[in-house]
Amino acid sequence: MRNITKSLTGAAIGAAAMMSASLAQAADDVTLQLKWVTQAQFAGYYVAQDKGFYADEDLDVTIKPGGPDIAPTQVIAGGGADVMVDWMPAALAAREKGLPLVNIAQPFKSSGMMLTCRKDAGVETTEDLRGKTLGVWFFGNEFPFLSWMSKLDIPTDGSPEGVTVLKQGFNVDPLIQNQAACISTMTYNEYWQVIDAGFTPDDLVVFKYEDQGVATLEDGLYVLEENLEDPEFVDKMVRFVRASMAGWKWAEQNPDAAAEIVLENDASGAQTAKHQKRMMGEIAKLTEGSNGALDPADYERTVESLLSGGENPVITMEPEGAWTHTITDKALN
Repeated sequence: MRNITKSLTGAAIGAAAMMSASLAQAADDVTLQLKWVTQAQFAGYYVAQDKGFYADEDLDVTIKPGGPDIAPTQVIAGGGADVMVDWMPAALAAREKGLPLVNIAQPFKSSGMMLTCRKDAGVETTEDLRGKTLGVWFFGNEFPFLSWMSKLDIPTDGSPEGVTVLKQGFNVDPLIQNQAACISTMTYNEYWQVIDAGFTPDDLVVFKYEDQGVATLEDGLYVLEENLEDPEFVDKMVRFVRASMAGWKWAEQNPDAAAEIVLENDASGAQTAKHQKRMMGEIAKLTEGSNGALDPADYERTVESLLSGGENPVITMEPEGAWTHTITDKALN
């Protein structure tokens, strides 16, 4: 009888241990879709994963890189992600077309978008843009540019008093090959590709959209509105945002180490340490000043810019319900 009792007791202890281990591993799954490929632009999320910030919040986070053939809005609409990183113009355009996206957090406070021009093309001021060919990103990224040209009263019809718009790919070739006087660049990426191609800062004139008063909000976190009606989903997002912002603040304070973490997660092997460390240094300037909560004034500035984007604005009416502080109020307090 004693042996049987011991056996039963041992079995009970083993079962309890297995149950405890099972519960410890029962983290909530979250899938994050990035706007672009693995790079320092998304360092905060990779840091949060690497440093265990997600694990500390009982989350098992899958980070899905983006790319030229991946539209985050399509991924989240199809159920391929719980939350996505995207620029607000694309998110608001999708919302107006029927995809009810809601901004739940805004890690990026400032815009990194610029127009980078060759001085030898005769560009020194915005008035010098007239008569020039300008490389512009499309797929929703063109609207800040169109709003800016409208503000300057510069037509985009290719006339002598206007500008000719060249649909720019995600490279800097038009500037290097002298096909365009100016091209779209980001402070943390394409600008440095131009520098690496042999140009010096003195060879260039840059116009930051932030300085021109037409900058729109960039990398924010978006979810489907219907999911915010689910208390369990809301709880997951509160923990996800809290851990993600911890990752971002760690990355700001440790930019080189954050870049190394990004490189460790780059399955393509296409990134270099030099470029990623430089990128992270610039990204830290854009996340600085944000605790993750969307600033309503920044949102209103973005909406105003998108509504005034020439003859074909990205949105045609003031959005309603396009952002919430519900998640950040709980995550940050």
